Amino acid sequence: MSGGRVLVVDDDGAIRTVVREALRRAGFTVETAATVAEQRRLFASFNPDVLVTDVMLPDGNGLDVIPEVLAANPNLPIIVLSAQNTFTTALRATEQGAFDYLPKPFDLGELTRAVTDALAARSASGVALDGAEAEDLPLIGRSPPMQEVYRTIARVVSNDLTVLVLGESGTGKELVARAIHDFGPRAKAPFVAVNMAAIPRELIESELFGHERGAFTGAQARTAGRFEQAQGGTLFLDEIGDMPMEAQTRLLRVLQAGEFTTVGGTRSIKADVRIIAATHKDLSRLIADGGFREDLYYRINVVPVRLPPLRQRGEDIGELARFFLDRAASEGLPRKALDPSATARLIQHSWPGNVRELENLMRRLAALVREDVITAALIEQQFQHLAPNENVAAAPVAGGLAEAVEQHLARYFGTFGRDLPPDGLYDRVLAEMERPLLQLSMAASKGNQLRAARLLGINRNTLRKKLTDLDIDAGASRRGE
Repeated sequence: MSGGRVLVVDDDGAIRTVVREALRRAGFTVETAATVAEQRRLFASFNPDVLVTDVMLPDGNGLDVIPEVLAANPNLPIIVLSAQNTFTTALRATEQGAFDYLPKPFDLGELTRAVTDALAARSASGVALDGAEAEDLPLIGRSPPMQEVYRTIARVVSNDLTVLVLGESGTGKELVARAIHDFGPRAKAPFVAVNMAAIPRELIESELFGHERGAFTGAQARTAGRFEQAQGGTLFLDEIGDMPMEAQTRLLRVLQAGEFTTVGGTRSIKADVRIIAATHKDLSRLIADGGFREDLYYRINVVPVRLPPLRQRGEDIGELARFFLDRAASEGLPRKALDPSATARLIQHSWPGNVRELENLMRRLAALVREDVITAALIEQQFQHLAPNENVAAAPVAGGLAEAVEQHLARYFGTFGRDLPPDGLYDRVLAEMERPLLQLSMAASKGNQLRAARLLGINRNTLRKKLTDLDIDAGASRRGE
């Protein structure tokens, strides 16, 4: 990503000149300073998007100034340059909050990539650049766990390394995948997402790799699979932990060879796609149980991105809540403000449904409450109202069941109008809805199967069979996993 403003601080005039010209050729707007004092003067007038600074300056230490800079500009990425190439210097730069550290002498191409990555991280973290609206940006939060996510995203956007996004349901794994795609060199090519849990086992290879006419009963024409649809772009394999073993074997061959054949075909097709996978499951446990290939795990886990659950980033909850209220207002719902007491109550909640649960709650409040300002009492009423026959702790998740159903139905059927959806789509919707609904119910009931069955309107024996068939750990909800 180019077009950002970069402030370069170095007491060596030759380095300032060379770096300035290299970054300008790369499309950045650049100003330079030789001292800490000049840096401070330029901040107000230039308002940089990235700061590149040397450590040893005539009137101070660049590392010592970092806390001061970040206090006034919390989301400003800082790249430290230093001829003191020691572990201590690198460690201090990281501890002070620097985005990256480059020892001198450095490669100009490496510095340009670091600045590009820093801009991508700043944009992905919800800071508007060049007039971009915050609501158009994918990820929000300034907590340390999210800052680490942004740093990782920034380091991988400019390359084609395979990424594995890990996190609980509702934490925003697809948002991370889209950010990596949108801020990378493949941004103008397709982003294709496929949920492994939503595809019947017998159709998964056809879905991924396509099929030829006559390849199986009902195959009346050649159909391109997701790999072909994503050519030149990014293929997001969501819930890869649910992929059957036979499909895992074929995917491994594709990752190794860089090409694939359609079902029933003989011609090899080059797989020009970037792979981003995601799962809420513990893949190491699946490997130990024989449910996931270890060699495939190492192929997809080149760069792991671990998304924190919302309960571990309480300082982000207020900002997220206000963002969702603003988004709801932009979509035609009444505009609401958030009282400080409401923010405090939201932070107290355990959020088993994570960010998705928070978004649903904010939309519901915007639509249903008459008051212009949302208070803690109004939020408490929603929590109580969602599950009147259950205890308070179960209420927020139980209410998420209806939201989950509505969300999945709208996703698949909302674009068909009054026409019937394609044959077989109902089965796919059911397959995708079943697992999250069961998990939400078990979380809401704290692992109490009788209560979970009552929430779902099924008998206990049916629930037990579903949990077994879908390999859902019924004890995890009681342990708080």
